[in-house]
Amino acid sequence: MTYYSGFVAAVPTANRQAYIDHATQSWPIFQKRGATRMVECWGEDVTRGKQTDFYRATGASDDETPVFSWIEWPDRETCDKAWADMMADPDMQQMPDMPFDGMRMFWGGFSPIVTEGESRPGSYVQGFVLAAPADRKQAYIDMARSATEMFARLGATHQIECWGEDVPHGKVTDFYRATDAKEGEVPLFSWIEWPDRETCDKAAKQMEAEMESMEMPTEMPFDGMRMFWGGFTPIVDKN
Repeated sequence: MTYYSGFVAAVPTANRQAYIDHATQSWPIFQKRGATRMVECWGEDVTRGKQTDFYRATGASDDETPVFSWIEWPDRETCDKAWADMMADPDMQQMPDMPFDGMRMFWGGFSPIVTEGESRPGSYVQGFVLAAPADRKQAYIDMARSATEMFARLGATHQIECWGEDVPHGKVTDFYRATDAKEGEVPLFSWIEWPDRETCDKAAKQMEAEMESMEMPTEMPFDGMRMFWGGFTPIVDKN
């Protein structure tokens, strides 16, 4: 079953090309250990939230841009073996210094629980980070599945919801801090792909108008106030 390593970071805006170069250089190290794809997405339309957002999550300064990225693996076993082996790789040791503060990057391993459509290179990406109670997993899956038809109707080409399977607690940042996760909650790392930003922005306005006349569920299977999202443009896509 496909498995994902999901990453969130903040990169100095002036280091955009250096970040692209660094990610491109690192891809062969992942690929030779079984990774099937690597996508790096640069913040394009990332707003600040009242409670959580990508800036708070990464401790980003005004001159930094949030980055939302993932590595795709054929299964968790391949992923776990790759990470365990990677630190001893001489090629990894010879990589230049990271063009961002790695202490503020956070990551985890995720399994897809809802997938719709097909991922296409060059798509505009809406990235989402949230936390849901472990005992509401099926309720969350049911809710996410019920929304796929609406997003597809509005132009989305790919939708994926990923449930945290191996998400570590970090010293400075992590998915738990990012979402103000409560005891018993699990981080999720998800995204929706659109043909372009224009389609995404148009869909957002239409959804807002439609939701005004919709009867919303009385209880959601997660706290939407602690979910945050943003629009991202892929800058590296390797497979």
